[in-house]
Amino acid sequence: MCLTERPEWLRAIQTLAATGVVALLSTTATRAADINLAIIGPHEYDLPVDFKPFNVFVQYGNGNVADNSYNSLGNRNPGGGSHTWSGLSKYVHFRSFDAIPHVGFAFEVLQAESFTLANGKNFGGLGATIIGPAAWFKPNKHSTFGIQTFVQTPSGTRDALSTGYWANISTFIFDYEWEHFSFDGDAGAIAGVEKHKQGEHTYSPGVIFVTNLRFSWKATKLIEPFFAFDWQNVKGTYDRTISQYVDNSGSREVALGVGIMFNIAKNLSFTARYSHSVEGRNIPESNAYYGKFVYLW
Repeated sequence: MCLTERPEWLRAIQTLAATGVVALLSTTATRAADINLAIIGPHEYDLPVDFKPFNVFVQYGNGNVADNSYNSLGNRNPGGGSHTWSGLSKYVHFRSFDAIPHVGFAFEVLQAESFTLANGKNFGGLGATIIGPAAWFKPNKHSTFGIQTFVQTPSGTRDALSTGYWANISTFIFDYEWEHFSFDGDAGAIAGVEKHKQGEHTYSPGVIFVTNLRFSWKATKLIEPFFAFDWQNVKGTYDRTISQYVDNSGSREVALGVGIMFNIAKNLSFTARYSHSVEGRNIPESNAYYGKFVYLW
């Protein structure tokens, strides 16, 4: 069986990867590293319709080891980098409904684990929890289009891993399959409510706009090399107490990467990638490694 003839359940195990793993990192602090949703791989949204319910467990790993950062002028300077290691455990339940034919649905629960070692910091723990649904349809047998929307909780096991505010992560998702190539990705925004603690200023976090694109080559049944493009732009944080934006709180970043996906077995896959920043402003550079392990039952 060639890769373009993957059964629907195998397509689904590629799905919706890492929605939130980088969101948990990027929204934790004003100038944290890594682009939101950057961990997605090839066939991320190559999803089935009209299928029987099934479950998926995904374990993600992400490391960013960078000694440099970008200043407000976009110049890359030594210092201010990010040394972070993270994991994300995700459970997804997939199902379709006879009353809504040709549309697929999923509900996800994600929990992050994080460790930071940089700038005199050395700590770890659990980050925020992300939950929410996704829905999609297939305009034709080669393509998929849908939407996903998630709620991110404000708390982690320690303040440094907590955003302190509720947030919504919503993106459009798409996929197109050729015989030997595939192209998929997402585009959307992350918006948070006001952050307020008694005795402190009230802040409105800047909206994050993001897109993540993947182009892959179906080299063999086992391996699939791919190219990654990730971009995000973060509006500045607004201090409502004094009615002005926080200096240098807005940021942007573009990162390019290469990776490979291994279709190990019918219910098992592994994806690895390396990415690096090529442009940025007010943010630590990305020098990041990504991994994804998927098991279906």
